[in-house]
Amino acid sequence: MTDYSSAVPAAPSEWLIDEAARAETLAAHDIDSLRDSDGLKQITDFAAALCEAPIALISLVEEHRQSFIARTGIDATETSRETSFCAFAMLERDIMIVPDATTDARFAENPLVTGEPFIRFYAGAPLVADDGVPLGSLCVIDTVPRAGLTPLQRQGLATLAEAVMARLRDSRDAAAWRETENATHRALNESHSRFRVLADSMPQMVWSTLPDGYHDYYNARWYEFTGMPEGSTDGVEWNGMFHPDDQEHAWQKWRHSLETGEPYQIEYRLRSADGSYRWTLGRALPLRDESGAIVRWFGTCTDIHEQTLANEEREVIAQELSHRIKNIFAVIAGLVGFAARTKPELASVAEDLRERITALGRAHDFVRPHSAKSRPAVAQNSLHGLLGELFRPYQSVEMERIAVTGGDVEIDDRSATPLALLFHELATNATKYGALVSEAGRIAVDIDTANGAIVLRWAETGGPPVTAPLGTAGFGSQLMEMSAVRQLGGKLTRDWPTEGLVVTIEVPERAFSRR
Repeated sequence: MTDYSSAVPAAPSEWLIDEAARAETLAAHDIDSLRDSDGLKQITDFAAALCEAPIALISLVEEHRQSFIARTGIDATETSRETSFCAFAMLERDIMIVPDATTDARFAENPLVTGEPFIRFYAGAPLVADDGVPLGSLCVIDTVPRAGLTPLQRQGLATLAEAVMARLRDSRDAAAWRETENATHRALNESHSRFRVLADSMPQMVWSTLPDGYHDYYNARWYEFTGMPEGSTDGVEWNGMFHPDDQEHAWQKWRHSLETGEPYQIEYRLRSADGSYRWTLGRALPLRDESGAIVRWFGTCTDIHEQTLANEEREVIAQELSHRIKNIFAVIAGLVGFAARTKPELASVAEDLRERITALGRAHDFVRPHSAKSRPAVAQNSLHGLLGELFRPYQSVEMERIAVTGGDVEIDDRSATPLALLFHELATNATKYGALVSEAGRIAVDIDTANGAIVLRWAETGGPPVTAPLGTAGFGSQLMEMSAVRQLGGKLTRDWPTEGLVVTIEVPERAFSRR
């Protein structure tokens, strides 16, 4: 208990108080929500009764005034800070006692002492925030001087002051929670507004759904394209906008994405505002929370009608081009065969030539430009793919007689022709004289890379014993040399072990593809 009856006069404004920090702390406690509340009024009523005083106040001291947020025995709701007893009490560690204000140098001339309510006795318990900022006091006032408070009254007043601070803390925490909620809502609203502005400015149709797939948002472009009233395609009504032949497929794809969380992608015909159907690419990705759960789907619809029609036209052109090229090779092969019939002595040469032309046709068809529908199953720039196409006529239903191993190599239309001639010649010779003469014969083609070159190794086994040929190289051998050396810029070597021919072709890697 502190008694200032003989203290030197001083004013709280002379003490070092960070008023900006006090104002911020007071504002954080949302004082207006507590003003004149029943809970605080019960505290002042009990404080007055406990201390046998006619007046009890909960006073919060602001920069220029003290405000009574709860009061008993007085009608005033505030006074100026200059007349405040509580401005002194809030700075104390203990209850401040003023037995007789008329004899206290700080308050003797105070208008609240010389006039209404004629304060004589004052006892104030400080109200201090958790961070040490003084806020005000819970005080009791009497109009007659008193020696002080009893121990029970001092304990009770201190306990009631703690109860006041508990209410203030609750108010502060509730205000902070509301501010956080409001800030979150503001941020979400701002984010939604930005998203809508961005989505409405996009050329694509943009939509979003709840985790269960319920469509709840479409951008302006969707309604512009479809001509539908806003909100009319929410929920599951979107599927009715698709061509009847596409609806079930779209449902299946969408349900699969919802069940698995996999991205959604589909091409379908979407009804436009004029009633016509246009090809559209639909895509959607899930948005997940920190636990991995899907919280929303975001999708787009892109008009690809002209592109789809162009692809269909290219498909028709590609098919026609393929047909004509095949016809050209067929005509050439037919001319060779016709010429051979008029000169029987050239029949074997003509047959070899016809087969070479056919091999070139297969190679050209493999690497030519294709549409999505006519494109081969393997990549068109794949050496493995080209060799597989060339060797297909020589393979057995029961087993693979020519096996291609090793790394793949990227090729283009320029290298496809000499490669086709080279390996066709090897396969044809193996059929006539080498491993493929025997049912047990096998051929291994291995692809390797070494020092910027591609090494192709052709090894035959299981055929009749072989020996190196004598005399001048035939046309087929010369054709292989021309393909490997002159056209591909490589070198070709032959070995003749008894178990079968081994041919090694080493070609610079750059010769296979322009890239």
